[in-house]
Amino acid sequence: MSLYPMPDFEKKICDPAQLIQRISDLPRPLVFTNGCFDILHRGHVTYLAQARAQGAALVVALNTDGSVRRLGKGDDRPVNSLLNRAAVMASLASVDMVTWFDADTPFELIELIKPEILVKGGDWSVEAIVGSKETMARGGVVHSIPFLFDTSTTKTLNKIRGK
Repeated sequence: MSLYPMPDFEKKICDPAQLIQRISDLPRPLVFTNGCFDILHRGHVTYLAQARAQGAALVVALNTDGSVRRLGKGDDRPVNSLLNRAAVMASLASVDMVTWFDADTPFELIELIKPEILVKGGDWSVEAIVGSKETMARGGVVHSIPFLFDTSTTKTLNKIRGK
């Protein structure tokens, strides 16, 4: 047994099976976003803070390791495992809950929790965001947040690799 307790932020990590029960404690309107968030960088944390500012609570759904691999980002991705990515994500003040999905898109998760606000990064048009049509049909809003910093995990890895 460790002399040091687990950090409180670990409580923000939520298995998808408990998500409905756990999000009932979060204030509304609920903001939802998703992604790999493999190696966290300034672009990620700025985007997440901007997403959180759209509502009262932010839920982030991470692609599982298998889902990341199916996205074709490279044979060595993700660099960090799902549980490590979830812990780093949960440590951020802008994030209220972290969960995950193994499908190729988070559509089923979005339909399960029915967020009032759906957000993706500026490389996605509102029309192309998975779940946008259904969210807007429920009276919700969908935002594509422009990137403020020209950075990415792929660029970071290429720099490390000397490419």
